[in-house]
Amino acid sequence: MARRRMAPGKPGLATTRTNSQSGVGELRIIGGDWRSRLLRFPDAGGVRPTPARTRETLFNWLNFHIAGSHCLDLFAGSGALGLEALSRGAARVTLIDHTPALARSLRDNLRLLKSEKGDVHCQDVESYLGTRQGAPFDIVFMDPPFRQSWLERLFPLLESGQWVRPGGWVYVEHESELTTPAAPHAWQLHRQKTAGQVTYSLYRVNPESE
Repeated sequence: MARRRMAPGKPGLATTRTNSQSGVGELRIIGGDWRSRLLRFPDAGGVRPTPARTRETLFNWLNFHIAGSHCLDLFAGSGALGLEALSRGAARVTLIDHTPALARSLRDNLRLLKSEKGDVHCQDVESYLGTRQGAPFDIVFMDPPFRQSWLERLFPLLESGQWVRPGGWVYVEHESELTTPAAPHAWQLHRQKTAGQVTYSLYRVNPESE
């Protein structure tokens, strides 16, 4: 999800769009079992799904790590990242969004896709990360609202709560004019790209970290 305007792309390649008059957005899954499935979501809270080109790059980076993984999608919004992961073989995805209309839409789309592999929590991200539960995740997706200093606040929570297993992955997006915040010491920057107004990065948690 990204609560921002989408970065520009080439005509004909867009797989997300919103209609402010109808209040409905559309998302198309780009790979995996649900490839080309069109899903709808409410145009609530300024949600703008991660563009297709960025998703394609991200899931190419994670190509050998998605199958069988347990993923956490923070600021899930339309579900562009979490549902894409399920389509590509993730074993389980937990989706977090504090907007009730978006949480309902995520549950509706999981039912539409006949998937029981997604857990949706309508909850503030900081509150969720403040109550550590269960085993750490293999992959965390984090595309927060821009210009609100979310990454500086959430990086320490993810580390102190051991939300990501050693050897796991953390994907983040932020506005390109922002210097990428310092990541926890155990996180190693694996890949990073900038496309228009968005910088996106993939970190790996040191396999030796505890």
